[in-house]
Amino acid sequence: MITAASYGNHARAIRLWLYAVAALVLAMVLVGGATRLTESGLSITEWRPVMGAVPPLSEGQWQEALAKYQAIPQYRALNAGMSLADFKVIYWWEWTHRLLGRVIGVAFLLPFVWFLWRGWIPRDLRPRLWSIFALGALQGAVGWWMVASGLSERIEVSQYRLAAHLTLASVIYVALIWAAAGRASPPTFPARAATRAGALCVLVLVLAQIYLGALVAGLRAGYAYNTWPLIDAALIPKSDDLFFQMPPWRNFFENILTVQFDHRMIAYLVFIGAAVHAVDVVRNERARGRIGALALLAAVALQIVLGIATLLLVVPLPLALLHQAGAMLVLTVATLHAANVTARTEYATAGARGGGEFADALRPTGG
Repeated sequence: MITAASYGNHARAIRLWLYAVAALVLAMVLVGGATRLTESGLSITEWRPVMGAVPPLSEGQWQEALAKYQAIPQYRALNAGMSLADFKVIYWWEWTHRLLGRVIGVAFLLPFVWFLWRGWIPRDLRPRLWSIFALGALQGAVGWWMVASGLSERIEVSQYRLAAHLTLASVIYVALIWAAAGRASPPTFPARAATRAGALCVLVLVLAQIYLGALVAGLRAGYAYNTWPLIDAALIPKSDDLFFQMPPWRNFFENILTVQFDHRMIAYLVFIGAAVHAVDVVRNERARGRIGALALLAAVALQIVLGIATLLLVVPLPLALLHQAGAMLVLTVATLHAANVTARTEYATAGARGGGEFADALRPTGG
């Protein structure tokens, strides 16, 4: 039988575990950004989920890895004549990125199995954790699917696949943080429906903006139209320039001007949404909700400043990495805030029924 004290300890352990895995996902996203910006992502041309964890250990193995890279179009177009020492630099970026993926899998699965065996995971949480594990497995396949797009005919990966890869990583990150936040002490009062809707809308907009940011990165759109607030000498470019590709939908994914313009417009929309939400929460909610809404607005404002600076300075590597880290900061704050304000209603409703997670946990689990 689970006691109140043991349940609290179990919830704390699960929360810390999920936050630790989320931190690893965050690290992997940031290393992935560096891998992209340093043109390192195609340096490993094979997908070996187990044996690939071991890097080249001898001079002959390093030469073999370099020879495989020399066989793809990117080497011939961008890095012809690259020395072995320079190749090792890009190899280690990609190898670290893939190693983090393996570490995340182990860090999630082994504690998950142990917690299940001990009966520590409440029944309502189990399906969500299995879903996160399935998404993590899918992410590995999507990562290789992305890399494969740049090995034969292209000199870089497809922006479609890059955006899918980053967005899926972001969804996994959100799911981990949301699940972890749900193991905290239950709030004592419900949030208004408008507060919950506003927090969720901003979170969805942030995810959409991350997707568009990946398209910008995949097309190298940040290296073009390096003026602000004007783009192509106007606040709103000519429609003939925004939609010259056929069919028209391709412009949203393949037209550098359109993709960068969309990225700017969604940034403004995220800021407006966060500002309106913050004003509404400050007027109508208590301190706990106010702090989250104001922190979210501040994070969005900082990220916009970083984005403008990155654009105007034509994407210097340190600032570009900081901009990507800023995106993950915004996503983190948006997720914690949304989880906080929505959890209030969930727990309040459960309490009104006389049940909830704690009551469920006090039932025998067989663990």
